[in-house]
Amino acid sequence: MARRPDLNSGPARLAALIRSAVPPMHPDGLPFVGVSLAVALAGRRNRWLRRAGLASAAANAAFFRHPQRTPPTRPGVVVAPADGLVCLVDEEIPPAELGLAATPLPRISIFLSVLDAHVQRAPIGGEVVSAVHRPGLFLSADLAAASTENERNSIVIRTPDGAEVVAVQIAGLIARRIVCDVRPGDKVGIGDTYGLIRYGSRLDTYLPAGSNVLVTVGQRTLAGETVLAELS
Repeated sequence: MARRPDLNSGPARLAALIRSAVPPMHPDGLPFVGVSLAVALAGRRNRWLRRAGLASAAANAAFFRHPQRTPPTRPGVVVAPADGLVCLVDEEIPPAELGLAATPLPRISIFLSVLDAHVQRAPIGGEVVSAVHRPGLFLSADLAAASTENERNSIVIRTPDGAEVVAVQIAGLIARRIVCDVRPGDKVGIGDTYGLIRYGSRLDTYLPAGSNVLVTVGQRTLAGETVLAELS
């Protein structure tokens, strides 16, 4: 009979500590890390090339990190769809391509720097009823104009109670690739990962009218955990 690993042993404890401290990587990062390691291997006789390849692999592994998150269990809350900095709290009309009513709704914008984890998570649980991509510009994501002018991908999630929350992935100055892994008809749970944006970006969340916004400009958020608002 095979022996079970002794979880109380030094090596086992160290391995468990590493697994808990180092987040896994999103699959989209594998090609970037792989190419970087290939460069390091090809240049193993060249100290500078080897170091550059290893540094690039480490940077990409860090950028595409996919940390585990535990969403709140109380009903009626909307969580942050992204890690980052709240850069705007206002009211605005949702993206026109979604075909929603042209009525201003509470909006919370989160700016993601290149140092933030760039996976996006569902702000609320329910059914994806719309997912629309719109080409656009690549202005700096921290500018207010980025919400209307930049390339974006918008989804609408409808809760079982009929409330609709809009999450908009917005490309930035460096970000040139938006990944959205959900389609209309898909069911998502609050905090589920549904996409990512490569290298610096912005996430806008539109809430139902009357929602109680709980964050302020300048506050940092953790995707899937920070409560942005309570639904009325």
